[in-house]
Amino acid sequence: MTNHAPAPSLALLWRMTRPAFLLLTVVACVLGTATAAACGCGLDLRLAAAAMLLAVLAHAAGNVLNDLHDAKSGADAANTQGIHPFTGGSRLIQDGLVTERQTADLAKALLLVLVPAGLLLAVKTAGGVLLLGLAGLLLAWAYSAPPLRLMARGLGELAVAGAWFLVVVGSDYVQRRRFFVIPASAALSFALLVAALLLINGCPDAASDAGAGKRTLAVRLGPVGAAWAYLGLVLAAHGWLAASAWLLIPPASALWGLASLPLSLAAAALLLRHARQSDRLKPALALSVTATLVHGLGMAAGFAQVAAQH
Repeated sequence: MTNHAPAPSLALLWRMTRPAFLLLTVVACVLGTATAAACGCGLDLRLAAAAMLLAVLAHAAGNVLNDLHDAKSGADAANTQGIHPFTGGSRLIQDGLVTERQTADLAKALLLVLVPAGLLLAVKTAGGVLLLGLAGLLLAWAYSAPPLRLMARGLGELAVAGAWFLVVVGSDYVQRRRFFVIPASAALSFALLVAALLLINGCPDAASDAGAGKRTLAVRLGPVGAAWAYLGLVLAAHGWLAASAWLLIPPASALWGLASLPLSLAAAALLLRHARQSDRLKPALALSVTATLVHGLGMAAGFAQVAAQH
């Protein structure tokens, strides 16, 4: 890897953010906005777009920081078993297309935009946005950066679940101007599937992560244990949605989110079957991503149906 490289182009800067995964945050924002609209809190599209942009920028910054610290630890360089684009990072540093310094500079630039923009959004809405944003940034930093390195301590799934929980709740808060139980209920279901997605994505990387001292949850549980934990998380996510609707927390139409259950179960079945054959996990990874997106969009559609009736 070279210490010097030409200034990255806009296209390369975009690739550094791992844009394929940013769709998770877009869906989380759509879900949070829909929960507010369904409760009759109105819909300010400009504020919704601003909140979504800030959340996406924060996710991008987290991705860039993750690439930087995985490069510094040697985890990505040692990962020759990764399944692109799902695992192994962007690999732009390892391929010599950008340097660690340029990656760090991009992370700093994103954070420099986020902080004042977040303050402005807080002024336009309410102070809770600032608290949610700071908590989200803390999780994005603590996930991969020393000294906490939560991902290397088996706590990465908890961190990402917390981060995407905050995205859904924050998008609702921007419209509602207060915290409420309904968005928190929907956020928990979505966050559990995001945690499951991170867990299954860590399975192909487990050997290289372990060699680099990155003891993720997949490393700690082993291939079979990780497969069963994945199944437990997806069942918990869908089970909570069903239970919360039974408890009358979200409207019954939010149960459209259960459309993701067959996809999640198919991913779990493939993971259990090929737990020790990481090169055969790409279909399971694709199913897991799709399930997470379908889950969030299904719930959002259900809430949107209620909003349309107002």
